Amino acid sequence: MAKTAIARSEQYTMHLTGHGHPERPERYTAIINSITTNIPESLYTWLDPRSATESDIMLCHAPDYIECVKRDIASSYGCLSTGDTNVSEQSFETALLAAGAVITAIDRVVDRSANNAFCPVRPPGHHASSDRGMGFCIFNNIAIGARYAQKKHGVKKILIVDWDVHHGNGTQNIFYDDPTVFYFSTHQWPCYPGTGRAHETGTGKGKGFTMNCPCAIGSGKTEIIEQSMMSKLLPAMQSFKPELVLISAGFDCRIGDIIGALAISDEDCANMTKICLNIANNFAEGRLVSVLEGGYALPGLATAATEHVRTLAQHSG
Repeated sequence: MAKTAIARSEQYTMHLTGHGHPERPERYTAIINSITTNIPESLYTWLDPRSATESDIMLCHAPDYIECVKRDIASSYGCLSTGDTNVSEQSFETALLAAGAVITAIDRVVDRSANNAFCPVRPPGHHASSDRGMGFCIFNNIAIGARYAQKKHGVKKILIVDWDVHHGNGTQNIFYDDPTVFYFSTHQWPCYPGTGRAHETGTGKGKGFTMNCPCAIGSGKTEIIEQSMMSKLLPAMQSFKPELVLISAGFDCRIGDIIGALAISDEDCANMTKICLNIANNFAEGRLVSVLEGGYALPGLATAATEHVRTLAQHSG
């Protein structure tokens, strides 16, 4: 029987960011330990991810940028030259496996060997644009997954829901003129990276296929779930009708995060998940893949991610 697939690899702890950095290896460990402790094993299955190839990465990133990443990591400088992303000796291999987890999960969900999937990967991805890494991100994992789904599986229309506390500027940029990928984001405003205003709705053929819902500090269920997801996202999907739903699951939107200042509870995370599952079930034959972005207070990250996975496992189909 198909279950929720969860990507798992100790390689995700090998991307080292330095002492005191919030995007640390313990994030992965905290999530995995909480899932195995609190969710019955009968509800999920482990997914062994393959590494993305450089051809996969080039679905979204310029070859010159990929070479830049290699050089920066080989130089032992400790940070990408394009932005605020710390790196270490194994960061390139780990980033390939992060993107590869999304690709592997999409294969499993499309061939129906999994109902849906969660990829608790590191490094995160939604700030990485085609030629720049920034904001803790090297490659844009979810964008690569979307392009892969279109190329390999012929998926015509994809919804990306991004509930990270930060706007996913990289994901927006990659699909800004593309009517086949609908990018929806709720995020704290003002906040890093300074993009994601409501008037940013796409350009050219992509006009109207980007939807930003910036929310003030302290926003919670009312602003993010009721006023943004239910009142704006759900009506938009009645006409868009995605064939695959992808989630940039940033749990730094949760109350108590050390970087974010929103007020989403674990129950709210479950309800946001249900909304995405309903969209997937109504339009995409239930096909949904979720990818970890932010979330930096370990206890809150662990409990929010666990409720997210519990909801994926119990409410699919």
